[in-house]
Amino acid sequence: MKNARLLRFSCAAGFVALLLAIPFLYRSASAQSSGQVGTQPADGTVTTTLTDQSDLAVTVYNSNIALVRDVRQLSLPAGESHLRFMDIAASVNPATVHFRSMTEPSKLGVLEQNYEYDLLDPNKLLQKYVGRDVTLMRGDQEVKARLLSDNNGQVWKIGNDIITNLGYNSIRFPEVPDNLYERPTLLWTLQNSGARRHKVEASYLTANLSWSADYVLNVGKDETTGDLDGWVTLVNHSGTAFKNAQLQLVAGDLHRELPVNGRIFKAIDQVSAAVAEAPAGFVQEAFSEYHLYSLGRRTSIFDQESKQVSLLNASRFPLQKVYVVNGQSYYYRTVAQPGAPLKDPVQVFYKFKNEDKAGLGMPLPAGTMRVYQADSRGGSLFVGEDHIDHTPKDETISLHIGNAFDIVAERKQTDYKRLSDRLYEFEYEITLRNHKDVPVTIEANEPIGGDWEMVSSTYKFTKTAAFAAQFQVPVDKDGTSVLKYRVRVRW
Repeated sequence: MKNARLLRFSCAAGFVALLLAIPFLYRSASAQSSGQVGTQPADGTVTTTLTDQSDLAVTVYNSNIALVRDVRQLSLPAGESHLRFMDIAASVNPATVHFRSMTEPSKLGVLEQNYEYDLLDPNKLLQKYVGRDVTLMRGDQEVKARLLSDNNGQVWKIGNDIITNLGYNSIRFPEVPDNLYERPTLLWTLQNSGARRHKVEASYLTANLSWSADYVLNVGKDETTGDLDGWVTLVNHSGTAFKNAQLQLVAGDLHRELPVNGRIFKAIDQVSAAVAEAPAGFVQEAFSEYHLYSLGRRTSIFDQESKQVSLLNASRFPLQKVYVVNGQSYYYRTVAQPGAPLKDPVQVFYKFKNEDKAGLGMPLPAGTMRVYQADSRGGSLFVGEDHIDHTPKDETISLHIGNAFDIVAERKQTDYKRLSDRLYEFEYEITLRNHKDVPVTIEANEPIGGDWEMVSSTYKFTKTAAFAAQFQVPVDKDGTSVLKYRVRVRW
């Protein structure tokens, strides 16, 4: 019976406690449902972190800078207040920061701005405590000490003694100084004459976030077609992560001394609005004098990360393999010394046109193109690489992958004649030997110079420039062809 009365008393007490707690629970639920974001300590400073972020857009230029647009939901008091905007890039350029309210732009203004980059680390923490007391841990012993100096060694005061070279296991600090931050922070003094809740955007340029283009060209066994894959490589050393961000890339030669003005932000806004409806891959469009590549899905770029995203794919487009021998201009200005013929390298190129009908047609950002070719066993081997510049559509790409092994070019000067003080005749013989089991055509380029005319040649020539002649010389498999030409030059 006693236990039963005790049970009834406990239930009644619990019920009363529940009734007393209802107002508190209601107030807590109301505070949560009000959507208050950001933390506000007793000193009135509002702190915002990535937990308040509602949108993020990152536009990366191929010149080691990026434009960051960070949108957050905040609750700000009326009148003057201080906002601590955390989780930004460590390499932000403070002069480029642009802060605005997207809710009431005319009623929220910035009075002052500070960028705090004095980040917390053991050495800086110790320097901030010069002239202050700390607790030194020496084994299990705690020693109160005052740091007098931390300049090329530490000087301590313990009691009445001044001590250097003091050994200790660790240091206990009472607090972190206000002017040390665990991560880069923007501090704003704001004037709010509008509503309490604001959707704000902070835009800024940051360094140490870059991208480059890499390409893989797979050449078919017959060397007449190719497949191309393009990749964007993003490298983030900015000091912060960009999570679930809209990603855009700008390709072009940016003049860094020009200020970033409102036109760029406006153009980025217009393009960002269309990203949500874009395909999952990159969508390219002209932007000012550059090209803008917008990723049709969100992605994350973590700090100290190298990330690759697919840029393009093209299959079975036509290409051409070209063998080239380039002469040197000094051949035409001196008499060759007697002896063995001069040997010229036979350079190997793959050429194709960046056009729609080939399955390409996207303006290609500058980058490295690595070339692979199918072998007789169905595998693929690396055969060379070359750097391409920014290439618009309908332009030809020429890749130098190396020098031919089985093709030999030898030249010798067979005649030199001075006709007058300024008039000369030269005769050259270029022997081309092909040790491959297929016929080839070799392009011979001769930089003649001066006021010249071709007197005779064994192969048809084209005047490709004022000072250059080009020959197309076919050579049979395991065969030899000899190009002979005589040129008259007036200096």
